Amino acid sequence: MTGDVGGELRLGPVPPAVPSAARVELRLGADQANLTVARSVARSTAAMLDADLDTISDLTLAVDEVCSTLIRLAAPGEPVELTFRRSAAAMTVDASVVAVDDAGPDTGTFGWQILDALVDQVSFAVRPDPRGRPVVRITLVLTRTAGAG
Repeated sequence: MTGDVGGELRLGPVPPAVPSAARVELRLGADQANLTVARSVARSTAAMLDADLDTISDLTLAVDEVCSTLIRLAAPGEPVELTFRRSAAAMTVDASVVAVDDAGPDTGTFGWQILDALVDQVSFAVRPDPRGRPVVRITLVLTRTAGAG
């Protein structure tokens, strides 16, 4: 293992519209060694929020693919940030990283096809942060509900 692969899990104050138990934030060093942590948090968050087994598996695989994609795009030293949110109708994952350029993910890859099959919606955007650096954000939405497997 090389470099700093530390991460941070934050369960903190959230806007009133989103109950704190329905939101988890994770910040990881952009290193493949941290994929295990991302998968574990995805699995645990989905289970904690009463997702069915198929949704837990789909979310775990999708988060792995999103993190792998963002790690490849990350500017040196920049973390991958994930936010998991659960509402009555859906689970949403927002994942982002400051990237080396504004190219964004290649949506023609096998990995992107997997994402598209695992979740109900997948999208990405590239926008500059306040310092003008490109930030790639990938959003996943699973509209399956507990017990709907």
